[in-house]
Amino acid sequence: QVQLVESGGDLVQAGGSLALSCAASGATSRISSMGWYRQTSGKERELVASISTNGRADYADFARDRFTVSIDSAQYTVALQMNSLEPDDTADYYCTAYFWQYGGGNRAWGQGTQVTVSS
Repeated sequence: QVQLVESGGDLVQAGGSLALSCAASGATSRISSMGWYRQTSGKERELVASISTNGRADYADFARDRFTVSIDSAQYTVALQMNSLEPDDTADYYCTAYFWQYGGGNRAWGQGTQVTVSS
């Protein structure tokens, strides 16, 4: 199994920046990609950005021009740099890792870190 621990959530003013980080432990050699999702009350969890261990990144449309995801494939850590934050970015942000195990792939989740953007 893979365990994930996030850090970096905070209260920030609109237009500001924030960096989230996440460290994986456990069966890290099985990880093929890591990334970030976010969720607000009453809504489904949505993809923010993902990145493979070889550095290929994908972004949600709302994140593409403002957020940057990066990975340290040796340490199995993933970061999310968020710039030009907007009140609509307020959410719980969850780190995720996709890893292979006997029988197929699986996804691990962190406990979430809260980001609040004030107007």
